[in-house]
Amino acid sequence: MIKKISKLLMVLLPLTFVLYFCQEFILSNFFNHLEFKLTTISIYFFHFFTVIVSYVLLVIVNKYFFPQTGYAFLAFGIIKMGLSVYFLMPVIQSNLADKVPDVLSFFIPFFLYLFLETIFSVTLLNSSNLNDNQ
Repeated sequence: MIKKISKLLMVLLPLTFVLYFCQEFILSNFFNHLEFKLTTISIYFFHFFTVIVSYVLLVIVNKYFFPQTGYAFLAFGIIKMGLSVYFLMPVIQSNLADKVPDVLSFFIPFFLYLFLETIFSVTLLNSSNLNDNQ
């Protein structure tokens, strides 16, 4: 169980730092004239912790309730979507003239993290040997 989570962390930590600094560089050099309601660091903290929490919970479900792992993956995805809407409420309720840059700066990393989480989750789901799930 710890090995599976540490594999995710070994990919997720460097990816988070690289994506954060790339986005911060792009926003500060090319879009410095725009007003953003959400900070880049808060976006990446949100994505990092939601991926970690959902994957840890998925590994726990996989270990103790192996047949329900797929359903748990879907449930955690729906919960993450709801949390994303809640996280974006300051942008939704703001009176910014253009909300698209804020939404894009949130959802581009969202889909990258979702892709990474899906890869790790599918690998977990495909572990057909029950001894791998111990």
